[in-house]
Amino acid sequence: MLYPVMLPLFGVTAAAGAAVGIRAWRAAGYSPRIGAVVGATAGLLGPLITMVPLRGCTFEPGRGPVDVALGVVAFGVGGAVAIGASAWVARTIARETGRVRTPAQQLSAGSFRAGIGTPLAFLAPTLAVLVLFLYWPMLETLRLSTRLVRLSAPNQPFVCLDNFTKLMAPTFSPLAAWLTIGFVVAAGIVAVLGRSDQDSALAVRVRGWLGGLALLAWTTAMFGANYRGVFVTTLILTAGTVIVGLIAGLAIAVLVSQPVKGQGAYRTFLIWPYAISPPIAGILFFVIFDPLAGIAGHLVETFTPFTLPSYRADGTLARSVVILASVWKTLGFNILFYVAGLQNVPTDVIEAGQIDGANTWQRFRHLVLPSLSPITFFLIVTNVTYAFFEVFGTITYLTAGGPSGATTDAMSALIRAGQVQGSFGDGAAQSLILFAMVLAVTFWQFRVTGRRVSYGS
Repeated sequence: MLYPVMLPLFGVTAAAGAAVGIRAWRAAGYSPRIGAVVGATAGLLGPLITMVPLRGCTFEPGRGPVDVALGVVAFGVGGAVAIGASAWVARTIARETGRVRTPAQQLSAGSFRAGIGTPLAFLAPTLAVLVLFLYWPMLETLRLSTRLVRLSAPNQPFVCLDNFTKLMAPTFSPLAAWLTIGFVVAAGIVAVLGRSDQDSALAVRVRGWLGGLALLAWTTAMFGANYRGVFVTTLILTAGTVIVGLIAGLAIAVLVSQPVKGQGAYRTFLIWPYAISPPIAGILFFVIFDPLAGIAGHLVETFTPFTLPSYRADGTLARSVVILASVWKTLGFNILFYVAGLQNVPTDVIEAGQIDGANTWQRFRHLVLPSLSPITFFLIVTNVTYAFFEVFGTITYLTAGGPSGATTDAMSALIRAGQVQGSFGDGAAQSLILFAMVLAVTFWQFRVTGRRVSYGS
């Protein structure tokens, strides 16, 4: 349904589509008028991608500011998808008609052109699998997130975005405000200095970190008290698992890379924990740190006058034990890749640094670490994905989310909502929030850390 408040938004998306269309179609060798018409049409029709399924409900009279804000975001996402698709169509048409030649086409010899049909024919089986097992479940999750779905209720009434808004209670965050100010200042410095000198490169890195931290702070302030704790716990467990896991993995990889007798055997033993599933890791660490019959507590009481504190009664200890179990689980994976990377570090570069007078730490800091940057970047992405999606298996058997929800992460919360409480609508909404979190963190990683990766030989 169309509401008056939506008309200015259509004007904004149409203007944005026209601007993008003029640029895209002009670059493709077509008239700017064509680009303006196509882009504006995409800007007008694109928001319907999200507004039609939502029935425009977020703009109904009487809706709160959170509903309207989410509606504006959904409106913009639909417009952005359509505008981006129109720009892609312009580039594709230009490439297929020969109006614009890509560098690969300019450098290739001969005149063979397969067209778009042949690649699509080869991609068809893979696309069919993706549609069946990825895109269709994703669309079904989107549908469920807008409905009140109970395990024992046959009806699924439409509830707009209530499954999302019930998790939110925006508050002002002074920390987020200061981080945003710092981000704006760093962005201004980059704009003034450019990207050429060393000071500007430092400002670019500071801008990236401040922007990411500001986004996290504002996102934390957006959620209500209950889900805010889940969000913060997810970030803490993810940061601890990734940072400690990479540092420990690199340190052990450096040690096991030394030429000693029997190194193949103990390398194998170090990698073995990766073959263990997260729930088994949780059970093992439960047996070790259980306050009543745990091995660690027994050893501490036997050989020292101290008593091991119970992680079940302290949220900080519980999170630390979960991080320790997760690091142990991923350690073998990190060691495996770092050992392979260390073996490929050019020895002549290390010897040249030694001849120039660089000590061991300087050679490691300025020569070895840059050579390992592609592997480190890959491990950051994979470890973050593991921390978001698989640590819940360890949590389930180690702490069960306690004490008092201190170790309940986003994955555990959505599983509890869907399976334990039987509210599939809430679970679907939380799964989409988790997906958005992972998407945002991954995008930030590529923007900030990906630029510092060196693939040079």
